[in-house]
Order: sequence, then structure tokens, then C-alpha cells
Amino acid sequence: MKRRTFVKGVVTAATAVTALPGLEVLGVPPAGAPQAQAVSQAQELEPITFPKPEKEGGKSVLASLRDRRTIRDIAPDPLPPQTLSNLLWAAFGVNRSEMGLMGKAGRTAASASNSQEIDLYVALPQGVYLYEAVPHRLAPIAAGDFRARSNRRAAVTAPVNIFYVVDLTRYVVGKGQPDPHIADPEIQKSYYYVATGLIVANVYLFAASHGLAAWFHNCDRENTGKEFKLRPEQRVLFAQTVGYPKKG
Repeated sequence: MKRRTFVKGVVTAATAVTALPGLEVLGVPPAGAPQAQAVSQAQELEPITFPKPEKEGGKSVLASLRDRRTIRDIAPDPLPPQTLSNLLWAAFGVNRSEMGLMGKAGRTAASASNSQEIDLYVALPQGVYLYEAVPHRLAPIAAGDFRARSNRRAAVTAPVNIFYVVDLTRYVVGKGQPDPHIADPEIQKSYYYVATGLIVANVYLFAASHGLAAWFHNCDRENTGKEFKLRPEQRVLFAQTVGYPKKG
């Protein structure tokens, strides 16, 4: 088997793998391993292409609203690729192909002037990936286990941590922009906090609909930005941990 084929298969399988002892052979360090060790053990990361998201199933909207809650006790069990695909699409995927305001396709969460200024950085055991909604895939950002940057002990072994990052360059000023206040930093702040909340709510509802646990919380903003290789115009806002609820 060719090395590239082997590595691609390992990374795809590792999408649904959590940090348990003995998984070092997959480039996934055990929970609590030093960051330098995590990076050295990590395999070469490649994009993770998901199966098409399933847009039917789960509980009804009303039932999901009834069952929506924060669950902090999250098991380390991995999420299957199809579940992760569905989760990220529900969070902020493309739900209509026609181009809307500012020439961008519609998404599952609204944003001011369709700026789509929030990016989802997904921390998995083997590395951090940027969710790209149009091809519906995860693009590799950094190898290693960065789940601890969610800054919550219970989140370190959870299978998925989503970091919400705003990109201020998405606020287009000038021709075609219907909002005369979009260049105001204080107005921008109100916009990106609301935009984050809408995506977070989607994750919560998806979790309630499919029997998952979700937990929205603060994170290590200072170190996360450096490790995720963010530009000065990008800011880490919050994190959300997702997985299966612990039994018992």
C-alpha cells in the first residue's frame, strides 16, 4: 500500500477516534500527553472529506427545543464521520446553493449582511481543522491534540471541540454593502457575538435532536490564536464541546 494512501486512511479513521491509551500508532496521543510529544507523534494531516450531510431525521424542532440543555459530562467515545458531517452542516453549513447578499451562498445560521464572519476550528484528537462549508470538509491547520485549549477539564477527552473565531476582514465596506455602520468596531462586536450565538444554538438543537451532549463555554483565547496560526484580524471567541453524554 502506498504511504499517501495509508496516511489518508489513517487520518480519516482518526476523525472518529478519541484519545485513549494505545492509539499512538494512529498518530493520536494519549490524553494528557505533552504538546511537543503530541505534535511529534501526529501523522501528516490531510483534508478530511465528509459524506454528504443527512438533512432528514432526528427529533422534531419542538421536541429538540424541549430537550435542549447543557451537558458537561461527555464521554470520550468517538463520533462517526456521518454524525460529525451532519453536526457541522447543521452548525453552519450551506443550505441553499443560490448566491445571496454579497455574493455568498446561504448558510444554516444568519449573519449581518451575510458576512459569514465566523469560522469553526474543530479540534480532534489528532489535530485542528478549519471547517470549509462550500466543499463541506475539514482543512488541516495544526497537527497535535489541542482540545485542552477549550480550558475545561471535562472537554480534554471529549471527541470534538469547536472553537468559534471571527474574521473581521469579512465585514466588507463600500460598494454593495447595505449597512452604513458595518465599519464601526462596536457594531461589529455586536454582530459577531450574535452570529456566534446563532451557530451555537444550531449545535445545541442538533445535539438535542440526536442524543448528543453539547457544552458552550469560554476558552484559552491567548494561546489558541497562536497555535491555530490566526491572522491579527482573527479573534478567538468561545468554544463548544460535543460528544455522547456519559452513561450513569
